[in-house]
Amino acid sequence: MNTLPPRSPETRPDNSPLSSGVEKQQASRPPSRWRRVVGGAIVILVIAAGAGWLWRGYSRAFTVQVAPIREHVVEQVFGLGAIGADVQSALGFQVAGVISRIDANEGNVVKAGQVLAQLDARDVAAQLALAKAGVQQARAAIDKADADISNASANLANATAIATRREALSRNGFASAEEAQNYITAERVAEGNLQVAKVEAETARAGLAEALAQEAFEVATLGNYTLRAPYDGWVVARNLNLGASVAPGQAVFTVVDPRTIWVVGYVDERLAGRLHVGQKAEIVLRSEAGRRFPGHVARIEIQSNATNEERLVDVAFDKLPSDIHLAEQAEIYVTTGVLARAALVPQSVVTGLADGKGTVWTVQDGRLRQHQVSFGPELLDGDLPVVAGLAQNAKVVTGPAIGLRAGRAAKVAKGPAS
Repeated sequence: MNTLPPRSPETRPDNSPLSSGVEKQQASRPPSRWRRVVGGAIVILVIAAGAGWLWRGYSRAFTVQVAPIREHVVEQVFGLGAIGADVQSALGFQVAGVISRIDANEGNVVKAGQVLAQLDARDVAAQLALAKAGVQQARAAIDKADADISNASANLANATAIATRREALSRNGFASAEEAQNYITAERVAEGNLQVAKVEAETARAGLAEALAQEAFEVATLGNYTLRAPYDGWVVARNLNLGASVAPGQAVFTVVDPRTIWVVGYVDERLAGRLHVGQKAEIVLRSEAGRRFPGHVARIEIQSNATNEERLVDVAFDKLPSDIHLAEQAEIYVTTGVLARAALVPQSVVTGLADGKGTVWTVQDGRLRQHQVSFGPELLDGDLPVVAGLAQNAKVVTGPAIGLRAGRAAKVAKGPAS
């Protein structure tokens, strides 16, 4: 049986045995238990250092930004609408005809009663002339009837005097009874003639009333051929030209009363409950975006727009601008209240916001706290004004959102005055 020769120890290049180096390395390593103790000590030191760093961070003053406090905070409601007019009239003739005259144009300022246009009315003018002639004839008939009454009255007076004398002579025997009776009969005839003259006078007066009524009718008819301004206003549209045929009621002009020009604005129903007639407002025209015109709430429509869930609010100008255009887009800002002083808080820093109340972080006496406060209506920029629940020396924290802890020391960041 062959046996392997004993292995000679491995040697390094310098002929030193390899095994002796390994034995020295193993001899230089510490025991495994000692390694565990050292590692644990290192972990404990790291944890202690981290805890110390955290404690130092939490114990030192935390820098925060706070909400600004403003004076004379104006609460407003915004609406978008267009220029319109409460009194706007489409003017047309009551009769058919052909336009023979136009005295107004788009953009003109007109006075009440001013002639705007006329129709060809030569036939109606002729009828009016006949009616006037009839009035003259009726007046002449009255004059004749009055003269007949005067003549009949004189005849009656003469016949009465003669009959009286003849009757006296007959009683004294100086005249026959038959002769006296004839004069009495003549008196009766004179009385009848007077009554006839009076009836003819009444008939003549009735004829005059009829002639005057016919004249008034023709005057009114002729007036229908003339179109006049019903009030002081502006002509905003002219729809027909000279020579055009017009049907009864067809609009020739559109006129508005400038005293009734306002902005018809649409306001969200959620905000409309804060509006009242008479509240001050500002109007911004799209053509003059950098200018605000003073106004006031003139009317709040009874019926809302169910589709847009908006309420119509009519805002009148305190003084109408000289250059105004109907249907131009406009913005309205209605002032619903003014706060003497309030902290303005972004909604993003409020928790549990409901029914005008919510919880905020505050800095008070150098420490962080949480308070429930009450807010006023949302401002146009989205901020909420604090109206109750905030101590006099407390300020609402707006940032940062991380690191807030009740009781932690805090200081307000330097910057613009809050």
